[in-house]
Amino acid sequence: MPDAGSAKARRLRWNPALIAGVVLLGGTGLTVLIASLVIGDGAARLSADIAQPASGEHWLGTDYFGRDQLARALVGAEASLIMALAATVISMSIGVLAGAAVWTAPRRVRELALRFVEITVSYPELLVAVVLAAILGAGRWQLVVAVAVANIPATARLTANLSGALYQRDFVTTARLSGVPRRAVIGRHLLPNMAEPLLIQVAAAFSTGLVAMSALSFVGLGVQTPDFDLGRLLADALPSIYSRPLEVVGPTLLILLLSVGAMLIGDGLAAAVDPRVRRRTTARAETPAGSAPGASTAPVVVRDLAVARADGTPLVRGVSFEIGRGEIVGLVGESGSGKSLTALSLARLLPEGLTATASELRAGGIDLLGRPTRRELADTVAMVYQDPGTTFNPALRMGTQLTEVLRVHRGLSKSAARSVITDLLAKVHITDPERVLRAHPYELSGGMRQRAMIAAALAAEPALLVADEPTTALDTTVAAGILRELGRIRDETGTSILFISHDLGVVEELCDRVLVMKDGEIVEELTCEALRAGAVTAPYTRMLLDSVPRLAVRS
Repeated sequence: MPDAGSAKARRLRWNPALIAGVVLLGGTGLTVLIASLVIGDGAARLSADIAQPASGEHWLGTDYFGRDQLARALVGAEASLIMALAATVISMSIGVLAGAAVWTAPRRVRELALRFVEITVSYPELLVAVVLAAILGAGRWQLVVAVAVANIPATARLTANLSGALYQRDFVTTARLSGVPRRAVIGRHLLPNMAEPLLIQVAAAFSTGLVAMSALSFVGLGVQTPDFDLGRLLADALPSIYSRPLEVVGPTLLILLLSVGAMLIGDGLAAAVDPRVRRRTTARAETPAGSAPGASTAPVVVRDLAVARADGTPLVRGVSFEIGRGEIVGLVGESGSGKSLTALSLARLLPEGLTATASELRAGGIDLLGRPTRRELADTVAMVYQDPGTTFNPALRMGTQLTEVLRVHRGLSKSAARSVITDLLAKVHITDPERVLRAHPYELSGGMRQRAMIAAALAAEPALLVADEPTTALDTTVAAGILRELGRIRDETGTSILFISHDLGVVEELCDRVLVMKDGEIVEELTCEALRAGAVTAPYTRMLLDSVPRLAVRS
């Protein structure tokens, strides 16, 4: 059962903007709907009270046909409200799906789609709506379509920009490596992390749509007599604006209340539902536990690996090495030496614009140069990233993310996957796995997130575990614990590990062999015993070794 803290975290966090927006939009909308039912007939009923001023019976007076102006404003607001909601639903549905899906499309399709969106968004929305309304003709639903289509490019561009930033994050890369389907990547990893700006965009689309529809009806391109909305009422009141200014008060005030209320709700709700701004909790201490599960027996083979840009510029050249079962191989070098590109080539996660070639690239019996399935790739290579703060999706609970591979590729039920990952969390020395599974990533310390990432990586029993500088973002004590965990995994499971680092001091304590990279090439391979003894031959390795701080003791 969830604890009190978890239940409290799920409650809606009311804030002044949300309260004000609910009061304005909810109160106005409810008043409009009730009034349409109660006094709706008065909006069209002709009477002898022609052109009456404001009174106790007619608060905003009557028009030249004896119709109550307040009743007409409220009924017209109902029509405007329904049309604005319909246009918002259409524009947001199409724009959000198009903007998010474009990043999962092939590169050429994406580039064409992004250029098209940039071109269309350069035209003012109101101008596009005017042109479309003129083409489609006057009428309520023609007006809805015109405004909805005009708002799609802005929504699509916003979503595409947000998706582009998220698509490069580690938790999305992990999902792709795990073989998560595109629709799940969009629905589970991209859209939840765009909640705040998209909610604001919903409010903006509603507000601008309401104003645009009113403007088009005002100039005769929208709702036509005998039908009416707020814009049509303003147009009808225009001839008498100087002699009877009260006629414009009702429609104008309702447009203002509805649009401002929507914007306030968007701002307030975005802050309330964003899981990253919820109450943070203190992570519990970590204590030792049991051992890890059994593991893969296949070695890793890399022969003549090369990585180049699209223009042919080489970034990695002729890299060859093997990793035996139960062996940790360190890959060291300065930033930009090609360490991470080598690892990403093994995981088939190179950034777009880069290509990898090799005479042999194999892990766990899978030919990585061929076309391995998503399941084969997810079961063969696992990665632990550098920054535990970006490893996980901040909008999802840890349980959903940690069990993803088991549910997607192993076909385990939710409860079975949760049981497996609970055991793995305990085996990487997390003392309260159930609490971790209920938590969001921000509720855990960096060390606990990194241990959880290791547990998730081991869930598929991979042939190769790639640890890409997994301790850089951690303090010294926590980093030492992570290094001990990797060593224990090597000893107890026999998993092959590629450990990437720029710190020779760390590598010489953890690894069995060391590969030194410079400018995309391996300049030296040596054992850790040789590294500790300083028995190196390459000048570059000597330079790296000399840069490691040593404690000098004077007698």
